[in-house]
Amino acid sequence: MNALPLNAHPDRLHAYWQASNYLCAGMLYLRDNPLLRTPLQAQHIKRRLLGHWGTCPGQTFVLTHLNRLIVQHDLNMMYVCGPGHGAAAVLAHAYLEGHYSERYPECTQDAAGMLRLFQRFSAPGGIGSHCSAHTPGSINEGGELGYSLSHAFGAAFDNPDLIVAAMVGDGEAETGALAASWHSNKFLNPARDGAVLPILHLNGYKIANPTILARIPHAELLSLFEGYGYRPTFVEGSDPPAMHRKMARALDQCLADIRAIQAHARAGGNAAHPRWPLIVLRTPKGWTGPARVHGHAVEDSWRSHQIPLADPAGHPDELHVLAEWLNSYRPQELFDETGKLFPTLRALAPTGNRRISANPHANGGELRRALDLPDIAEHQVAVSEPGAQQVRATQVLGEYLRDTMRMNLDRFRVFGPDETASNRLSAIYDASGKTWLARTLDGDADGGNLSPTGRVMEILSEQTLEGWLEGYVLTGRHGLLSTYEAFAHVIDSMFNQHAKWLDKAKHHVPWRAPVPSLNLLITSLVWRQDHNGFSHQDPGFLDIVANKSPDVVRIYLPPDANCLLSVAEHCLRSVDYVNVIVADKQPHPTYLNGPQAARHCAAGIGVWEWASTFHEHEPDVVIACAGDIPTQEALAAVAILKRAFGGLKIRFINVVDLFTLMSDHSHPHGLPDEVFDRLFTRDKPVIFNFHAYPSLVHKLCYRRRNHANFHVHGYREQGDVNTPFELAILNGIDRYSLAMDVLKHVPRLRACSAAPLQSLSALQAQALDHAREEGIDSDEILNWRWPAAGAPLP
Repeated sequence: MNALPLNAHPDRLHAYWQASNYLCAGMLYLRDNPLLRTPLQAQHIKRRLLGHWGTCPGQTFVLTHLNRLIVQHDLNMMYVCGPGHGAAAVLAHAYLEGHYSERYPECTQDAAGMLRLFQRFSAPGGIGSHCSAHTPGSINEGGELGYSLSHAFGAAFDNPDLIVAAMVGDGEAETGALAASWHSNKFLNPARDGAVLPILHLNGYKIANPTILARIPHAELLSLFEGYGYRPTFVEGSDPPAMHRKMARALDQCLADIRAIQAHARAGGNAAHPRWPLIVLRTPKGWTGPARVHGHAVEDSWRSHQIPLADPAGHPDELHVLAEWLNSYRPQELFDETGKLFPTLRALAPTGNRRISANPHANGGELRRALDLPDIAEHQVAVSEPGAQQVRATQVLGEYLRDTMRMNLDRFRVFGPDETASNRLSAIYDASGKTWLARTLDGDADGGNLSPTGRVMEILSEQTLEGWLEGYVLTGRHGLLSTYEAFAHVIDSMFNQHAKWLDKAKHHVPWRAPVPSLNLLITSLVWRQDHNGFSHQDPGFLDIVANKSPDVVRIYLPPDANCLLSVAEHCLRSVDYVNVIVADKQPHPTYLNGPQAARHCAAGIGVWEWASTFHEHEPDVVIACAGDIPTQEALAAVAILKRAFGGLKIRFINVVDLFTLMSDHSHPHGLPDEVFDRLFTRDKPVIFNFHAYPSLVHKLCYRRRNHANFHVHGYREQGDVNTPFELAILNGIDRYSLAMDVLKHVPRLRACSAAPLQSLSALQAQALDHAREEGIDSDEILNWRWPAAGAPLP
């Protein structure tokens, strides 16, 4: 360790590590006597012991050495905590660095402030044992394992001076999300991106079982990571002096390797697939904690995972072991009489924004710059009359995103699982190819769009993509992820964790600056899965989204291309949301011109008078819709009804912003009851054609006065390999089903509904027969356009 600066003498480095371990143990156990100035007694112990010890010493060890590296080389470095419930280690270092006290002034740098930190840890109204928005220096919501590495890479993209140390727990390494994210090194360009230093912490055990990577042979583990394309360095042992020397050498070498890779690429050398360094740290679980308790091994055992001593207040022998454990760190040699860390140890930590806990990238809203967006008018579709033009809405969006990327090459990326072209967004490739630093073949040049400088992120792992995007937006940049609707469920839990992070950050952590919204484009929709079949028919992601806090989620179902553009522009400008946009990639009619679409989307809901009848009258029926395909079928139903019943008073409502259906008391986008009643009436039947499961509409508006008259059509889990119209009929969202429902629920039509119902049923049967016999929907269905009324009822 001769390379250490004078203020990082090995003994001081070890003492700093001991101080952080003492704080971790204190957070688990102490409600009083924070510095053990008097002998430890039962009344000093928390009444309820919650937390996790096993991962803390390894993390504090790494953080201590990262501090040494930052000070010595003036590094811009972030830390991502992957091990479950590892927040105590991160909090301990944030407190020792002084930044925790800056964010939470009540936790002062003295004995009283230390005690407040101890008392609030894993306590009601306090802070949790996993990293969260409350944790300074964190961007990784630790409520679920598997995302640390993808978050780290997302943070490093387009941050050339940043190094992200990603601590991966060996339990976490068993998750599918983490296993796929090792491949992120094939997407990191050393010429323009920062670096990620993965540190795999092998402490041997999960909550009650061994971990896989800790038990496979060394040669097998080495081959695994060499196969992933890394250059692994192993730091293994339990003797602190030797481990300090090993870790210092390993980090010095890793930094030298990172700088060499970057210097070569930035000097114009080949940037393709460098072998980035990786550290495998093998230490005992619960290192430095009690060795044995009640005759059982604790250190280097699964028993140290959570609370090594279960009830020291109730068992004198455990209280004695706890006192010995805490005193083994010699707190009197670490903290002065007031409880402040001795100056010789404080000098080991970085200062200002170089502190890991204060790195501005970990509070990415501080670095956020708004996107420069193209003029939306240049991309809008000309509309001569409603429904006359058919376009692929996502193709129009792709051209808008192309220009957005051109104008923001340092802070905007598009993510998708090998489906950017499939989702008709391929215009983006005119601005940038696909990021790719692995090997290429000659044939790739023929349409492959692969490039080390590409900004379109494609990998067949929705979890890795979502993790990249989350890391990217949480560090202040902007992006959009497109995915097939049925497989948005792959990221259900990741979306859930991100939404929880945003909710806490917005409402409980005032020092968190707003971050760019996370934008999800859901396409390849349930209603157009005529070749993939039943497995690809699931619009239920919207139900998951609707469960989250109304302050952080938005759901948009634009009915046409111009509305999609308006929604996308709004979402790309927004902050602190998860925006879910549902839009099909197939050709569909365009109903509204640019200004009309802007007004309609700003309102989120509105009456289309051109599709309604007798505007000045109270309607006989309200026909409402949400979603591009349900909108077309609802309009076709109106056309049928107009021809058959010329005096029928119809109000046609289209919903873009799904949360307008809620009350303004329940959602910021919700409509006041009086406005809702003016639209949907107080007592008339409402036939609602919905993109997803019908129950969601009922859930959103069940408190409305007229809810009992809502008859919602949507996906009801009926499908196979069907033509689009056949699938619509099977689920009751087709024009005939809607028209029949009107006949059943409008009182003055019931007396004369028998013959029309029979005719509509016959038309349905004909459509089904044609689909089965010809393998395609009839020309009458395929070529239907508003305002053509179609054939009259037989």
